[in-house]
Amino acid sequence: MSLLISCTKREVPSAAFYYWKTIFKLSKIEKQCLSDNHVKKIYVRYFDIDLDNKRQPFPVTAVRFETVTNGFEIVPVLYIKNKVMLNDKLDVKVLAQKTYDFVNQINIKNKIKIQEIQIDCDWTLKSRDTYLSFIEHFKAISGKTLSATIRLHQIKYFAKTKIPNVDKGVLMYYNMGVIAPDSLNSIYDRSIANKYLESLKKYPLEIDVALPIYSWAVHIRDHRVIGLRNKIEVSNFKKDPNFDFKNKNYFTVKQSNYKKGTFYKENDVLKLESISQENLLEMAKDLNSNLKQIPKEIIFYDLDEINIKNYEKDIFQQVITRF
Repeated sequence: MSLLISCTKREVPSAAFYYWKTIFKLSKIEKQCLSDNHVKKIYVRYFDIDLDNKRQPFPVTAVRFETVTNGFEIVPVLYIKNKVMLNDKLDVKVLAQKTYDFVNQINIKNKIKIQEIQIDCDWTLKSRDTYLSFIEHFKAISGKTLSATIRLHQIKYFAKTKIPNVDKGVLMYYNMGVIAPDSLNSIYDRSIANKYLESLKKYPLEIDVALPIYSWAVHIRDHRVIGLRNKIEVSNFKKDPNFDFKNKNYFTVKQSNYKKGTFYKENDVLKLESISQENLLEMAKDLNSNLKQIPKEIIFYDLDEINIKNYEKDIFQQVITRF
């Protein structure tokens, strides 16, 4: 009698990307990145929901499509500010219907057929019940697969924050620290992440993972943060005689100037915060050791040639094979 042992091939997560610009227009570099990584799904920010002057919810900066989406599954992502859910006069059923109707309008106009919608909201204990109710209504109205972004604190304290009634969650593994003048990286801090990782083993909802590939500069004046400068090209600052590159993370303004519409005062400081390839591989290793199951998708935030240029061509495949 012989013993036959069959080896099943280990499932590797698929790569996906968030697209977070108001105009959906893929550059040559972005298209090549999608092709190289066999990407079939793009999570597109459709619009934000904020409150107007009368404290009524309204959509902000809806996406406009200039590149056809043929060949990709498009997942609309709706970012809802927490203050919307804190509004005590909010009619969640009406909001759910209007939100879905607006998604439908965008899809009809652009001939997009969808299977899934994602809700992005950093709900709190105070907004929890309203948010959970919104999710219930939206799921019933849409009839689509529904996913929701989940923050680390919502995983560790899920008994209090509760779990939205969605088909899957997406763990946002970034924006961990406080944006501050100190030397810490607010996008990713392994020591902060380690305080939450053990909790992943107990979280009952199926989750995929979103990892950061973006960078920004914290604009500091007189030791105080006065703003964030997104998607800056470091090489342009290095070439500019108005800026002094102190070390790998800091620029000092040598003389006051305007650059791309932003005023930089003499002695201002720009603190660069970014994610290295080593950071990404470290994240994958730590998450793989703590997740209950292998994620179906690793979603990189966000698809932009400014971000892509910072990495080796095969980094995204390197990351997903670590899970």
